[in-house]
Amino acid sequence: MVVRRAIASTSIYVLLIALGLFFLIPLAWPVLGSLNTSATLAVTWPKEVSLTNFITIIANGLVLEPFANSAIMAITTMVLVSLLAGLAAYPLSRYQFRFKAPLMYMILFTSALPILALVTPLYAMFVSLNLVDTLQGCILFFVASGLPFSIWLMKNFIDSVPVELEEAAWIDGASIWGSFLYVLLPMVAPGLAVVGVWSFLGAWTNFFIPLIILQSPELLPASVHIYTFFGSYGQVNYGQLAAYAMLYSLPAVALYTLVSRFFVRGMSGGLKG
Repeated sequence: MVVRRAIASTSIYVLLIALGLFFLIPLAWPVLGSLNTSATLAVTWPKEVSLTNFITIIANGLVLEPFANSAIMAITTMVLVSLLAGLAAYPLSRYQFRFKAPLMYMILFTSALPILALVTPLYAMFVSLNLVDTLQGCILFFVASGLPFSIWLMKNFIDSVPVELEEAAWIDGASIWGSFLYVLLPMVAPGLAVVGVWSFLGAWTNFFIPLIILQSPELLPASVHIYTFFGSYGQVNYGQLAAYAMLYSLPAVALYTLVSRFFVRGMSGGLKG
């Protein structure tokens, strides 16, 4: 019986390791390819480890401007979504009012709308508002599309904080705004981390919306600019493409690393209810 359990456990671990390697092989390509000046689509160890690919794309001006555009859109989106989601979720969590349940279901429904279904009316509206070919247009779309799910997450997370804590602060003389800032927000920091990281990644990695709205090359973010490696420069330089992909992934990895301990707790708490 013990032998059978050992064999079963070993088989499961072998299967999990095999699956892990299966998913790690594609991730190994940009790491190894970025250090290989003669990289191809094959995952191979570089004969000579070199930073030439990174130096070349930075020296050619392929990094600074696109990354700056992506940072402007992603950071602005993260700040606005976190702020607005927190302010909108508070009354939904703490107050009872007519049509609250239908409103919550409508918010949940809008979070599931596919982007492709909104492209045509979105572009027509942006043309009328003179928001085409502007970073502001992309930011407004990212904020509007990210708010429904963020509000739902924040509302569920605020629900987990006992209202008695705020009532105690009110008895001590704090205002509603003061209790929100100094009592509630510190306790929902994991939820804010989830919303912040999720909204940042949504704006940082989005390819489709900037491709449609932005027309000027100097406004293109890194998510769209990486596509030019497959066209404008003729034959694809896979080493430079891999180096660009590595640099492109660094901000998202760094942000997640900084807030990872909040992020895990926030996901477990915010999805309840």
